[in-house]
Amino acid sequence: MNTTISELKNYDGKNVILNGWVYNIRSIGKIWFLILRDGSGLVQCVVVDKETDKSTFELENILTQESSISIEGVVRAEPRSVGGYELGVKKITVHQIADEYPISHKEHGADFLMSNRHLWLRSKNQNAILKVRHQVIKATRDFFDDNGFTLMDSPILTANSVEGTSTLFEIDYFDRSAYLTQSGQLYGEASAMAFGKIYVFGPTFRAEKSKTRRHLTEFWMVEPEMAYCDLDENMDWAEKHVSYVIQWCLEHCKEELKILERDTGKLEKSIPPFPRITYDEAVDILKKRGVDFKYGSDFGAADETAISEEFDRPVMIHRWPSEIKAFYMKRDTENDKLALGVDMIAPEGFGEIVGGGQREDDHDTLLSRIKDHKLPIDPFQWYLDLRKYGSVPHSGYGLGIERTVGWICGTKHVRETIPYPRTMYRIEP
Repeated sequence: MNTTISELKNYDGKNVILNGWVYNIRSIGKIWFLILRDGSGLVQCVVVDKETDKSTFELENILTQESSISIEGVVRAEPRSVGGYELGVKKITVHQIADEYPISHKEHGADFLMSNRHLWLRSKNQNAILKVRHQVIKATRDFFDDNGFTLMDSPILTANSVEGTSTLFEIDYFDRSAYLTQSGQLYGEASAMAFGKIYVFGPTFRAEKSKTRRHLTEFWMVEPEMAYCDLDENMDWAEKHVSYVIQWCLEHCKEELKILERDTGKLEKSIPPFPRITYDEAVDILKKRGVDFKYGSDFGAADETAISEEFDRPVMIHRWPSEIKAFYMKRDTENDKLALGVDMIAPEGFGEIVGGGQREDDHDTLLSRIKDHKLPIDPFQWYLDLRKYGSVPHSGYGLGIERTVGWICGTKHVRETIPYPRTMYRIEP
């Protein structure tokens, strides 16, 4: 019977066949041990001289790391083994003997590992990180699906910017220019006017010449947009969403977080309500901590870390200076110099994981802002239409998948939180 390593607990005492790759081999005389991986986990396979045929036993000196094989054997409980079970080997069928594997147990530099990313994914830690990523995405979809949101796909090719023109990837599009999307938000707003509550999920692109551990040129965002929703309700949704994802991963990623040696006690504190502070209050925190910060600037990585150290869970910073926020951000009715935006900063120095706010819903005001930002009007005509036909107060946010995974896993660089990262200097593998 063919099965997977993760399902061995269901076959104690039974004969099964596992398909996978050699992870490691060690020997003690007439017994040798093979650690097999199959993508679902690792298992120790015990090869005993008298329990298998001669050709199988002699494979010890032939098999190499990452050789592809099928193993037939009997499952037996073994508390000392990984996963609590091992396989008593009867027969090994070889599909391919792998060449010498380039990634060894010694330390490798980041550039070497990224150049071999297609192979590095097979390592235990990288495998664990990307399984957590899978669960973050699953939990996110479940959260919105269970709360009455409709998934709406936004286009990747667009004619307009969302987050400013300086970070656009421009491409030739027949007889005109087009851009890789910076965000699905604008189309998400249009969809919210049709469906009430929606979410967009997909890749986004920023041509930022940044080499920090928090930036990629291609990353994934989930972006809910809600009609009849103000800033306060928007923050409610954001904290419920993030808390749900964290609790889900704590329950369903125990083995992966153990492999990564993650201190889950810090994640367990991420339960609503999250602290909410204004931009001005955040600046006061920086001043008290002796940080040299210019009022009216955006927070850098060091600033975000300093602010987050005041709290034991994510903190939401709202009401920002309008000059540093996007053209579509609605202003505070009590202070036109403030925009109704919000950023959620993760603890432990992992930075911004959520950015959003209330959108400008007045046609003339939005048109004026587009002009003030020196953006072309024509590509935004459809967006302006939303303010002419049943405009309502509406809000939304974007959660970055890679930064969220990095925080949950305790991974210091986002390049490990996506299967094949894209940066300024890397477009392959």
